Amino acid sequence: MDLIKAFLNFRNKYPTQKQADDYFLTLYNSGEYLKHLYKKLGPVSIGTIYRWVKLWEECEHYEILIPKYKYSKIGEYNTILTPQMQQAFLRFLLHPNKFKIGKAISLTIHLLEQQGVNEIPTAITFRRFATHFKKNNFDKYILMREGEKALDEKVLPYIERYLSQINVGDIFVADGHRLNFQVINPFTGKPTRPTLVGFFDWKSGTLAGYEIMLEENAQCVASALRNAILNFDIIPKVVYQDNGKAFKAKFFQDTNFDEEGFAGVYQNLGIKSVFAKPYNAKAKVIERFFLEFQESFEKLMPSYIGTSIENKPPHLCRNEKFHVKLHQKMTGSVVPTIQQAIQFINYWLEFYNSKPCKHIPQMTIKQVLNSVERQNINEKMLNHLMMKTEVKTIYRNGIKFLGFHYFNEMLTTFRDKVLIRYSLFDLTKIQVYSVKGEFLCIAKRVTATHPMAHHLGTVRDMEDLKQKIHKQKKLKGRLIKDVQKMFPTFDTGLLEVEVEEPIELPSNVVEFEKVKKQSPRQIQMNKPMFSSDFEKCEWLKANGCTSQEDRQWLQSYISSEEYSNLYGD
Repeated sequence: MDLIKAFLNFRNKYPTQKQADDYFLTLYNSGEYLKHLYKKLGPVSIGTIYRWVKLWEECEHYEILIPKYKYSKIGEYNTILTPQMQQAFLRFLLHPNKFKIGKAISLTIHLLEQQGVNEIPTAITFRRFATHFKKNNFDKYILMREGEKALDEKVLPYIERYLSQINVGDIFVADGHRLNFQVINPFTGKPTRPTLVGFFDWKSGTLAGYEIMLEENAQCVASALRNAILNFDIIPKVVYQDNGKAFKAKFFQDTNFDEEGFAGVYQNLGIKSVFAKPYNAKAKVIERFFLEFQESFEKLMPSYIGTSIENKPPHLCRNEKFHVKLHQKMTGSVVPTIQQAIQFINYWLEFYNSKPCKHIPQMTIKQVLNSVERQNINEKMLNHLMMKTEVKTIYRNGIKFLGFHYFNEMLTTFRDKVLIRYSLFDLTKIQVYSVKGEFLCIAKRVTATHPMAHHLGTVRDMEDLKQKIHKQKKLKGRLIKDVQKMFPTFDTGLLEVEVEEPIELPSNVVEFEKVKKQSPRQIQMNKPMFSSDFEKCEWLKANGCTSQEDRQWLQSYISSEEYSNLYGD
């Protein structure tokens, strides 16, 4: 009614009704004129306005303008589609293979034609029905087409969390993130994509600590947790973490603590670990931080490679010669090292922490962190608490652990069960204790040796082999001396053994000169000239055959008639 009155008043300002109607329609549909009416009614056509004006002139009462739609209840739609047509159309529209609406309409019309249905409505009728069905059955539409995960994320209500009830450092959220830029692999010297494992403080909304490694593993997680505790100087009460295997490794979670005789790292530190529900994206609050990290940091790196194949930079695509040259000119194709990447990330975190805190807008993130009471964490105590204990057996080459051997000279004495304590930050050595808790030694990891160090190895390989052989001989010699010192004689005392005095030889005994035995080569060189076959045969029998030719000659002579006459049959 207000729109009609405004329309009629607008006509009085212009000489012709057509000019007034065009101006009014354009002005109203822009949304700047009669804003409150536009928000309620939306855009209208000139035909609709003419129809409303005609109805208003017949009976100047607002009830005449109320639509006469034949809706009997919410969600009901007045359509010429029969129930058979609707069911046939919905089978395609709600199919899990996600047919597009246009394709679902064409398939439905084809199916109805095959069934002999007459007077099939046009495609626009099916499209209006699909739009209405989606608006009034959104939950069913999403569940059938996209599944339960989409239903949880798009339809069902979420739980609101009030972070005013927690303090900074109470909850760390942990997760791994595959970086979208390359760094130099320190072991191979080639570019690779590392993994960043971070512990995110839920209250302040910043990264408490992180670690960059070539792959996500338990050592990386432990190092990131240690860095987070040292940076905040606070041990968290709860660690809320991903459901991935790296966080479920036995270095951190082991339900059989009592059976194995030791506690996990989290339990040693008094931290309660909580795992997120699998495939629950709403639980990963750290993912929002990683998205900001990706947009404002990773894309600035010269070795950025994109988040996917579709989103990679042009210089990594085929036949992009211009962008390859442009990238080379702008960045020099520089790939940072891990140390450089850590330095860049620290600079970016300083910038990020200068922003207002999301949960405390009147303070920056850095101010929020500075206002927290510290716990004065002792770094040595932290390292000790984060060491893990396992029961191992001593073998010939020491203790086998994580695929490596750890050896100390003291271990050659024992062949019993021992306890080892190790730090995830330094796996080059382990501490060895007896089952009673007595410290025995520190065993270092045994390195492999080149199989042909003296022939194919480098100077370092030869020196490594030389040192290891020297240690073996030294250990063997020390053991022999210890045994000789412990047992000077091996007399059991059960038998009396009379020691005979040595017999002295007379002084005039003539020592005969030792005659060295000639080698086959020397015998062959000193072979004399023979005047007859008989002499040659006797000489070969006495000195042996030194060549194949002599063997063949002797065999032939033995079978001859002369030999039979001389030696008989």
